[in-house]
Amino acid sequence: MTHDKTRSLSEFNNQLKLKGFNVFQIEKDENGMKTYSRKDFYKICLTTGKSRIHYANRSFDHEGTALFFGNPHIPYSWETLSRTYVGYTCLFSEAFLQLTERSETILKSPLFQMNGTPILRIDEPQRLFINGIFAKMIEEQESAYAHKDELMRNYIQLIIHEALKLEPSDDFSQGNNASARLTRVFLELLERQFPIETPEQPLALRTAQDYANNLSVHVNYLNRSVKQTTGKPTTAHIAERIGNEAKALLSHTDWNINEIAFALGFEYPTYFNNFFKKLTGTNPKSIRQMQV
Repeated sequence: MTHDKTRSLSEFNNQLKLKGFNVFQIEKDENGMKTYSRKDFYKICLTTGKSRIHYANRSFDHEGTALFFGNPHIPYSWETLSRTYVGYTCLFSEAFLQLTERSETILKSPLFQMNGTPILRIDEPQRLFINGIFAKMIEEQESAYAHKDELMRNYIQLIIHEALKLEPSDDFSQGNNASARLTRVFLELLERQFPIETPEQPLALRTAQDYANNLSVHVNYLNRSVKQTTGKPTTAHIAERIGNEAKALLSHTDWNINEIAFALGFEYPTYFNNFFKKLTGTNPKSIRQMQV
C-alpha cells in the first residue's frame, strides 16, 4: 500500500470515527465497505443477491434478500457470488450508539453475538419496509437537521427491533472440530487488532480473558482449545503478535517509545521494556537506534 493510499484510508476512518456513523447504498459506493476499519464499527447490511458469508466458525450461503449484523469483535468475511448485488450498509461505532440508554441491551442481543443469529432471511414486504428505513437514513445524513444523530440512533434501533421479531436463518454450516474452529476465530480476532494506527487509541484486547470475553466463551475453554490446536498457549500468540507490532512501530514510525508502549496497552514504559526484552532479548531503544 502506498503512502497516499494509507493516508486516504486513515482520513476516511478518522472522519467516520468523528461522526461515529455512516450509511450508503452498496451499488453506489462499492468501495465503502472496503475502506472502513472493520475492527472499530458495527455493521447492519441489507442485501439482495447471491452471497456466501463466513461468520466466526460458521458459513452461510444465501440467494435473495438477507439482513446481516456484524460485530467488530467477531471475524467475518463476505463473498459476492452474483453479478447484481444491491442493498444498503449502515456503520456505527459503539460510542455513537451508547449515547442512548438502551444501547447495551441492543449490542448484547443475539444479533451481535458469536453464537447468536447474525443473518436473517427477508421476504419482500420486510425488504420494502427496511429499505425505506435505510433510504430515510441516507436522506437525513445529508440534511442540516440539528438532531439527526439522535434520529439515526432511533432508525438503528428500529431495524434491530424489527430483526428481533424475525426468525433466524438455520442455514449455517459448521466444521466438526470445535477447538479448531474456536482457535481460528481467536487468531483472526487477534490479527484484526492490528495494525495500530494511532498512539491515542491503545490496543483494546491485551489478555486471554479479554479475547474470551469478546468471543463469549470461558477463558479456560479458549486456552485449552488454542493449546490443543496450535501447541502454544493463548498468551504466547498474543505476546508474539504484540511483539511483532512493537518492532514494526519502532522501525517504521517516529512515535517515541512511551507512545508505542501506551499504544500497545502497557500502562508504564518500564512494563513495555521488560516485555520486549523478555520476548526478543534486546530492548526497544536498541531496535530504534538500528534504524538511525
